[in-house]
Amino acid sequence: MQNLKRTATAVALTASALLVSACSAGTSAHTTQNAADGRPIVNKENWPEKIPTSGLTKDLTLPLEAYMASYEDQVTVEQAADDLQQSCMKDYGIDLTLPRAGANPPPSDNDANIERRYGITDRGEAEKYGYELPPALQEHTTQPMRDLSGAEVEVLTGHTKPEPPNAVKAGGPVAAPNRGTKPARAEYNGKKLKTGGCVGWSKEQLGVKQDDPTFVAQLAGDSLVQSMKDDKVVKATAAWSSCMDGKGHAGLADPYKAMDQGVTNDGKPTQKSIALAVDDIDCKKQTDLVKIWFGVESAIQDKQIADHKSRLTGIQEQHGKEVTAAREQMADSAQ
Repeated sequence: MQNLKRTATAVALTASALLVSACSAGTSAHTTQNAADGRPIVNKENWPEKIPTSGLTKDLTLPLEAYMASYEDQVTVEQAADDLQQSCMKDYGIDLTLPRAGANPPPSDNDANIERRYGITDRGEAEKYGYELPPALQEHTTQPMRDLSGAEVEVLTGHTKPEPPNAVKAGGPVAAPNRGTKPARAEYNGKKLKTGGCVGWSKEQLGVKQDDPTFVAQLAGDSLVQSMKDDKVVKATAAWSSCMDGKGHAGLADPYKAMDQGVTNDGKPTQKSIALAVDDIDCKKQTDLVKIWFGVESAIQDKQIADHKSRLTGIQEQHGKEVTAAREQMADSAQ
């Protein structure tokens, strides 16, 4: 059960990590052109749908999703923060162009990762890609950014430039990324540095709070773990496993095992992985596994929401304030 819990938590938290990385390394909510190859840096057509429009999770939304930030909203807040950081740096006489947010979208709109929460669910995609993501989501748009000097890093972040991961001091331990930093200098170009640098200042301007998404994602991880122990889900999973065995896929205790077996090393589907993926989804449909699992987890999340109503309502309101502030900031920047 401990391994199962780790798997469930990972599934629930994967989308959160992807959203953060996609925003941090991405581009703006506006479509811009990649000068290198002519492809759009930001292509909204590749952005995840807010609610699935196909597959076994079509039109399904878990209760906790109401308290999760959508990808579009995260891009908006990230881009507004980047705009503020660039403006802040300019006040110190530093010209800096940050990567634009939204170029490398995750496969799911929010932390629920509903499309793959109970394993793969879209037969049309399975027929083409097996357990892999569509090619458009496997591509990564790289936006070159100049190396910042030590002083520029201090102005931007409020701390000194981290040592390279492979930097080793004589007689000392191997340096880890982002460790060994010290507080930044007090001022630059005769101007006092902001607390947390321009990054900290930008978040303060938008009222961004970092811990809220983690709390909601953790609840979602807990609800998934609890749902796996429910008798209805256990029975439906066993029926799915029996169905898979009948199709020649023995020893698969749950859909996560099928995913582990079906994912290829090079990210390219094989005839074998595609066949497994299609049978996986057909067995889910035959046994109503997704519908049953979703219903059980929805009931669990309804109770979680009731138990944490005050905090979740606060998170929802806070999120709304951040997005509103971000949109106002972007509108002001556009003038």
